[in-house]
Amino acid sequence: MWWIYALLSALFASLTAIFAKVGIKGVNSDLATAIRTIVILLVAWGIVLARKETKGIADLSKQNILFLVISGVATGLSWIFYFKALQLGKVSQVAPIDKLSVALTIILAVLFLGEALTLKTAIGAILIIAGTVVLIFPS
Repeated sequence: MWWIYALLSALFASLTAIFAKVGIKGVNSDLATAIRTIVILLVAWGIVLARKETKGIADLSKQNILFLVISGVATGLSWIFYFKALQLGKVSQVAPIDKLSVALTIILAVLFLGEALTLKTAIGAILIIAGTVVLIFPS
């Protein structure tokens, strides 16, 4: 079931780039990011409230909270830079560079989480990097 969610994530991420590129035309990219963030906040809390999942708040440890806050800061910075890049560049070049996050995540997961780097995963990361290089440089 996880792969269905992952495919849906990829679909909506691609739609995000297209809609954002149209939406930021003539708008400050930081303002656009703030508006997008409010929408995401409302959607996420709407889902939590609709599913009655707020009871999990009491179970959060200090470590959970700390790393969720740090993750939130990283997400916010990612969105700010992503929107600025979309405003200045082509979606067909910005999106592949943004997806380098997959290869970077593999490397960081090996270094900081102790995940195994298999030959298959290493080749996949190298192909992502190579594909990004091919896509971002003009022919």
